Amino acid sequence: MQESSILLRDRDGDGILRLTLNDARRRNALSEAMLEELASAFAEAGADPSVRVVILGANGPAFCAGHDLKEMTAGREASDHGRGYFTKVMAMCSGVMQAILNCPKPVIAEVTGIATAAGCQLVASCDLAVAADTAQFSTPGVHIGLFCSTPMVALSRNVGSKHAMEMLLIGNMTSAARAAEIGLVNQVVSADALRETTLAMARTIASKSSMTLATGKRAFYAQREMPLAEAYDYASRVMVDNMLARDAEEGIGAFIEKRAPKWHDQ
Repeated sequence: MQESSILLRDRDGDGILRLTLNDARRRNALSEAMLEELASAFAEAGADPSVRVVILGANGPAFCAGHDLKEMTAGREASDHGRGYFTKVMAMCSGVMQAILNCPKPVIAEVTGIATAAGCQLVASCDLAVAADTAQFSTPGVHIGLFCSTPMVALSRNVGSKHAMEMLLIGNMTSAARAAEIGLVNQVVSADALRETTLAMARTIASKSSMTLATGKRAFYAQREMPLAEAYDYASRVMVDNMLARDAEEGIGAFIEKRAPKWHDQ
């Protein structure tokens, strides 16, 4: 597939795929074109056995500024004043966020600059996030009369209710350090150390059994939505199936024998 100029695809070795938002002129906005590229890239990554971990980064001063408001405004020119167009774009965006969660490969956001509105949603939708100490996050829709309702879904599943509501109701920028305090990102490092820190995390994850990672990621998001007893029943079934898998037998055997495991990814 020919590489899109607005979404770059590179291999960092060790089964690590790097996706880079590359539309700095529009502050890496989630335009229709960008959403289509992201949907395609995550579908391909999920189906490619050579990909073990995905890093999502960005070029330019902004990680992602959210929806392309110029595109959204142009959509109002339709006879329905944009209802059909807005419905389509929201479905596309929601689909991308769910594609990240449904991708069997762990996804790490590597954040520089600002991540606002749906851009903040993008970070929150990733499994892990590492941010430069200069990064900032916000859900600023209230400033323009548009509550960040779809970003709220991912945000409220990452941080506590009061922290999420603070960001949603006030709309001001949240520093990288504060984002780490409330659980929106995992680590904050200097901009110079960001790429290597993210790569080190990705390499550590990539060294594990991809079967185990896919099993665990799927189970994590599934059980989170269940009542406690149902979650334990579900997780117990997952654990039994996992114990019967070839890599669990190999990993436990390697631990007992004090040797490095040889994964078969099954």
